[in-house]
Amino acid sequence: MWIPMKIIFLNLFLIVGFAGLSQQFGGGLTAGVVGSQVAGDTFSGYNKGGIFAGGFVTLGLGGRSAMQLELAYFQKGSRENPTEENLYQSFLLRLNYVEMALLYQYQMGRFIVEAGPSTGVLTSHYEEFNQEITSDYEGYSKPLRMTLQVNLGMVFLVDPHWQVMLRTNNSMMSIRDKDYPGIFRFWDYGQYNDALMLGLRYVLRSSNR
Repeated sequence: MWIPMKIIFLNLFLIVGFAGLSQQFGGGLTAGVVGSQVAGDTFSGYNKGGIFAGGFVTLGLGGRSAMQLELAYFQKGSRENPTEENLYQSFLLRLNYVEMALLYQYQMGRFIVEAGPSTGVLTSHYEEFNQEITSDYEGYSKPLRMTLQVNLGMVFLVDPHWQVMLRTNNSMMSIRDKDYPGIFRFWDYGQYNDALMLGLRYVLRSSNR
């Protein structure tokens, strides 16, 4: 859990620094829960639970628009629990990332629509099948160190400080370092992280949009 704490402290430093530069900058902290799956791994459903935690800096562009830079610790992966239908097979993939997102935001009353890319750096991983650790096998196809995602979300402004956000986070490139038949997405076949995020934001300082 040292990684999330380091990210939170780094975000606090960035927020204070940027806020001191201009009234257009704002920022705060964010955290929430994640439901994720790996498209192309033969399992289906957002069954892998996780968390995300970090912070953000917002730059008002005038009118209703703003740009937001985020840095967060992010837990993703895939899970299949044993059932009679799947012949009691089990699978677990844990993927932990530090992810940075750059989002365009457009405000409509108390709602904000946001979209943009993000890049992630893998900090740790673990994989098991039928309770046997497969990520220790020789020749194991390790997840890629870097990932690229596209994000689309909606934010509800509860009050000047609290916000509720809902977002999708989907890989644009395969997460494996070897070719996988998987599914086709954008320009290649492979396995792809898909995540649904539900979280809270606390605004330490508002930006002037």
